[in-house]
Amino acid sequence: MADLQILTPDGKRRTVSLPASSLDAPLTLGRSPNCDLSYPDDAGLSRQHLTIENKDGIFLLTDLGSKNGTVHNGKRILQPTPLSPGDRMMAGHLILSLPGSNPRTGSHSIKTSSSASLSSATVIFTEAVEAPPTSTVTADFSRLIQGKEPANKNTSSFDAVSALIRAGNELSGQRPLEELFPFILQLGMEAVGAERGVLFTLEGETLLLKATRGEGFRISSSVRDRVLHNKESLLVRDTSADDALRDSRSLIDSNIRTLMAVPLQTRDTMVGLLYVDSPSRLREFTKDDLNLLTVMANVAAIRIEQSRFAEMEKSRELMQRELDQAAAIQCQYLPSAAPQIPGLELAGFNAPCRTVGGDYFGFFPYPDGSIALILGDVSGKGMPASLMMMGLQARAEVLLREPGTLSHTLTRLNELTTQHCPVGRFITLFLCCLDSKSGKLTYANAGHNPPVILRADGSTLKLTDGGLVLGILPNITYDQFETHLNPGDLLAIYSDGITEAATPGDEEFETENLIAALQEHRAQPATQMIQEVLSAITKWTEGAPPADDITLVLARRLS
Repeated sequence: MADLQILTPDGKRRTVSLPASSLDAPLTLGRSPNCDLSYPDDAGLSRQHLTIENKDGIFLLTDLGSKNGTVHNGKRILQPTPLSPGDRMMAGHLILSLPGSNPRTGSHSIKTSSSASLSSATVIFTEAVEAPPTSTVTADFSRLIQGKEPANKNTSSFDAVSALIRAGNELSGQRPLEELFPFILQLGMEAVGAERGVLFTLEGETLLLKATRGEGFRISSSVRDRVLHNKESLLVRDTSADDALRDSRSLIDSNIRTLMAVPLQTRDTMVGLLYVDSPSRLREFTKDDLNLLTVMANVAAIRIEQSRFAEMEKSRELMQRELDQAAAIQCQYLPSAAPQIPGLELAGFNAPCRTVGGDYFGFFPYPDGSIALILGDVSGKGMPASLMMMGLQARAEVLLREPGTLSHTLTRLNELTTQHCPVGRFITLFLCCLDSKSGKLTYANAGHNPPVILRADGSTLKLTDGGLVLGILPNITYDQFETHLNPGDLLAIYSDGITEAATPGDEEFETENLIAALQEHRAQPATQMIQEVLSAITKWTEGAPPADDITLVLARRLS
């Protein structure tokens, strides 16, 4: 069974098991207490943010239309994405990862080769989380940090402590991430006197070459796998002293006499691999060298992770600036105020749940005193829905410029939408024309929430007639229907962001609560009625950010 590791901003880690089979329910994550992984205090998460499910042995990551999105290996996902060992994800302020395994070498200049199993007689290893507490290097380093002189003042020990001090000072700077890799390799090689070295990072299942010094590498797969899979720091003092290694073709061809390989990792997270060797017989690596390189690799791994996180935050800030600009542009495509029509009171409101949204509404007055009202809701959220909304607005502006039959208008709008609608996307839309003099209301509906008429006598009428959503089938003919608004009657057109607003316990607001809020405040102006509805929604959801775009259009026939 695979595990998911979750790192919170306070540095705490949590490990949870992923679904064992396709029969298990998807693992859900978000602010809602009903999620399997609930983080109610993380403002960057949506109530239902993402799921991870097992599809025939493949884990699929799906963003549930979250406000801030889900990032997978540095890229925001827009569709279900397969996960692999070593993958890293960001949701809100959480960092999620799958432990890495079975890495593939993604370099053409560094080769790996199979070799005989490493003999325990010639191999020395240590766990990579930290050097052994009895290590002379670690003890002297600790004493030096405390302002004391090293207990062992021999030259090699003091040089090792100096190397650690230098590494800490240099890595605390602000070098860009790509400059860090060759610098880390240089520090490690100089500290242990290696003649050649190479540094890999683990990206998903692939080892990517980031820095190299020297030529002619042929890294043993046994060395690589033991370090990465067992999270061990490994030392081979003398390859010629072991029967299993003496005749290894990869070691002979590369002229390797002594080697070390240590993992770059931060506790449980594998970042990469640091490998050094020396063809020379003049000096063998020692266990102190291994301890020193291990500690340096741990420090370097932390610095790499910090740089990666900083770069992801920088990318997120850049994305937010672009979204803010897109939101400013989108606002120009929505009415800034309702038109003044004698005999009618009109009001409209839109609030995207993200910076940009997929809801659209508009007013189209005609010289004869009638007015067309439109409200559309694009499936999905964020930038893709916003782009589709702007396309819908452009087509609606052309088709509704002159009055005509709503049946023909909606049929034509569906034909144009289907031509440009991506697979899996659609639009729900309600379109009506209200005669301000007679009160005649003609309407057509493409799969949208049934609008409601609140009669002056206190009764209500839901306009349930309609057809299929836009963007699915091109050859559909839509019907139009008629009813009547009497003086004092109110028409409410809304998006499902209102009726599906939910309590922390996932109880939805629904149409009945919308009607109740409108009835309670129907004596107030239409613009104030909208504010009262929004207040009722905020109270219902206990102040939680909206999970979907909210749009409400009101039209009241005056006495």
